[in-house]
Order: sequence, then structure tokens, then C-alpha cells
Amino acid sequence: MNAVSDRKVELVLQREIAAPREKLYRCWTEPELLKKWFAPRPYTTPEAVLDVRAGGSSYVVMSDPQGNDMPMHGVYLEVIPNEKLVFTDAYSKAWEPSEKAFMTVVLTFEDLGGGKTRYTARVRHWSEADREAHEKMGFHEGWGQCADQLAALAASL
Repeated sequence: MNAVSDRKVELVLQREIAAPREKLYRCWTEPELLKKWFAPRPYTTPEAVLDVRAGGSSYVVMSDPQGNDMPMHGVYLEVIPNEKLVFTDAYSKAWEPSEKAFMTVVLTFEDLGGGKTRYTARVRHWSEADREAHEKMGFHEGWGQCADQLAALAASL
């Protein structure tokens, strides 16, 4: 994608978080930690299975307050410990294509010194329509609330 089309299909959340990037990375890569912050409350994350390596799969279940489950399958494309995670729902496992590719997520954890991290989540979609749908689903509010929950958990470790 070129820079112009990236802007049309990308949603970005960036925060300065008062926790070292190693702790944020742990919160993204350790299932028991991920379950504590991943879903915007009152949603929950009752299940997380993570094989954090390039080509490894992930399976995360979010549940709404009525108990309806939303399973999410994905594959890690790039893993640089404490610096970067790239994953997509274009594959469900072992390079098996998913029914409908929706997004690829690029997470970066930039050390700002003094125990602070610049956390950036870039969510790239296959089309402008997918980006618009994600925005209407509450991307900014939901991912923002999750970033707050992530920050609080990382600071407590």
C-alpha cells in the first residue's frame, strides 16, 4: 500500500504509557494477562490461546454482558520481543485463509526512557468500507478504553 491508500484504510491509536515496554509486551503476549484487559468493560475475555511467533496462531474470545461469545482467530506475521507485534485475521491458523479478512494490526512499543513507552496500534483494513465499519463499531472508544486498561495493568506488574 502506498501512503495515500494507507490513510484511507488505517485507523491509529497512540498513547504514551507510564510503564516500560516489556510490561506492555507481556500484557499482549501472556494469555492470563491479555484476558484481564483485552475487551472494553463490561465485555470480558474468557479465553486466550497465543502462540506468539511468526506463523503462530492466536485464538481470543470476547464475551458481551449477555454472554454472547465473539471468537477471533489470527496469525502472527512478525514478532520482535518488546518492540513490535504484527498479526492478522486473514488467516485462522497455520496459513489457512479465514472466511473474511478484515484487518492487520501493527503494534509498536517505543521506549521513551524513564519507564515510559509510546504505544502505537495501527489497524489496517482491506478496504475503506472495512475501515469505516470498524470506526462505526467504536474503534476509537473501544481501543481507547482497552489502552487505558492495558496501561493500568502494565503499571501494576
